[in-house]
Amino acid sequence: MSSPLKQTKNYLLLIGIIFVAFNLRPAITSVGPLVNSIRFDTGISNGVAGLLTTIPLIAFGLVSPFAPQLAKKIGNELSVFIGLLILGIGILLRSSGLFVTLFIGTALAGVGIAVCNVLIPGIVKKSFPNQVGLTTGIYTFSMAFWAGMAPGLSIPLSESLQLGWRMSLGVWAVLLMVAIFFWVPQLTGNKRQNQEKAIPQPRRSDSIWSSGIAWQVTFFMGLQSMVYFSMTAWLPEILQSRGLSVSTSGWMVALMQFSGLPANFMIPVLADRLPNQKGIAWGIGSCSLVGILGLLVGGNTIALIVSIILLGIALGAAISHSLTLISLRAADPIQASDLSGMAQSIGYLLAAVGPFSLGFLFDLFHSWTLPLIMLALVSILFTIAGIGAGRNKHVFDSGRSHHKDASSTMA
Repeated sequence: MSSPLKQTKNYLLLIGIIFVAFNLRPAITSVGPLVNSIRFDTGISNGVAGLLTTIPLIAFGLVSPFAPQLAKKIGNELSVFIGLLILGIGILLRSSGLFVTLFIGTALAGVGIAVCNVLIPGIVKKSFPNQVGLTTGIYTFSMAFWAGMAPGLSIPLSESLQLGWRMSLGVWAVLLMVAIFFWVPQLTGNKRQNQEKAIPQPRRSDSIWSSGIAWQVTFFMGLQSMVYFSMTAWLPEILQSRGLSVSTSGWMVALMQFSGLPANFMIPVLADRLPNQKGIAWGIGSCSLVGILGLLVGGNTIALIVSIILLGIALGAAISHSLTLISLRAADPIQASDLSGMAQSIGYLLAAVGPFSLGFLFDLFHSWTLPLIMLALVSILFTIAGIGAGRNKHVFDSGRSHHKDASSTMA
């Protein structure tokens, strides 16, 4: 293959990855602002409505281990295409307005997103082995941007444009169709031989689940996700208990989301250039801990805003760093997909526990003090896991460091 042709294919792949990333959060984050409208139309309770944000996380946890197996049979590219189709079916079913299809569609959307979530790091490792950090930064920035935009657009689409909650949720099918359009070129010429050329997997009874560093990556992914989804769910209530208005609390959630955008892009690039990533874990954990303690202490509005910005930076950095670690700790694309499946399976099941646990503790004690202390402890734990995951080793290395070694052999 000539160099210009290879470059063209890589550019098309990068565009495809960006548009896939655009679609990996709006189907989830667009729901929150519309919950009251959905409850009014369908007659469901608050508890049942809460499942609309929990079901995708459970789907992530249950489906993630199987995505690498699907990719080994039919290839990464076709598997991602199937994931996009399942996501599209889910979006359309959910927006039909029927009680049953509302939840079936939500589950299918979670399944489709899970497949794409797991396999993109392996595709990045395979196609951009010497630019893992930059590519991951672009990918996570794209994902985070629309994660923040979607909830902001939900109410204007529903009320200002008078589309209603059904069409407000269904409109994301348009963005998905664009992603499918840009992903179709990846289905030609990318067969399983790309997987077969990868470095052989460990022999004997070695399993990704037996690797200590794989578990550290997994716990970092899971525990930081627990803090993120807990804050996404409960930050408005916490801020209202500190004296902020409902509308101001909503804007603070948007501030948290967008504060993390620069870190979404910069952290993977930095992580890829460092000999190890222990310092990054320290930085993320420190910002998260200080931000949570700031919410715990309360104080004036300025102090709360600073705490929210610190949290936004920490959580924006944490998700992109999690995905970067998956690629850096894997020796080849197959290991990257397997590690991604493990980390995202356990990770999102842990994340699903977070919002429920905070709500349970608040109902029990009628105070946000203990829930915030719990999140502070979780921040310490994911920092410890991140320091371990930041060691310059691959998942099956016995001792030697191999920063960039495998990447060089695959270039």
